[in-house]
Amino acid sequence: MIAYALLLVFPAVMILAALSDLFTLTIPNRLSILLVAVFFPLAFLAGLPLETILMHVAAGAGILLVGFILFSTGTLGGGDAKLLAAASLWVGIVPLADFFVYVALIGGALAVGILIYRQVPDESVAGPAWAMRLHDKGHGIPYGIAIAGAALITFPFTQLYTLIAG
Repeated sequence: MIAYALLLVFPAVMILAALSDLFTLTIPNRLSILLVAVFFPLAFLAGLPLETILMHVAAGAGILLVGFILFSTGTLGGGDAKLLAAASLWVGIVPLADFFVYVALIGGALAVGILIYRQVPDESVAGPAWAMRLHDKGHGIPYGIAIAGAALITFPFTQLYTLIAG
């Protein structure tokens, strides 16, 4: 029962991260920290071998390093880099390539959609503050939406998920 509850943390946090990024263009650190903190007890409850857990850690750490490089060049936001690394920890090595294909596809569609939206003349746009921020060319793209979407698509195919949900 506890394992099922812990398993639900991943999709819940991913949805919260996507919504936070959409509405505020930020992803709180506490969401990525929560994912990391819950992964380890869940991995042990699921019976993941230590070698597999270490491979998950390697995936998360490697993606965190790449994320920091992308952040330092201004290519990716800091919250996006941390969320991507935390999601990679949960996804693990085997489905990691699929996860990144989904991130790229969803992220590309998201970026195109927002860029089209930003072509609408300012005087024609009205709505809540978050929608106005998305329209503003001076703001970034809420890439946490793509990360979360890709994570939710990939998660049911992970070893961690299949060990608990069967």
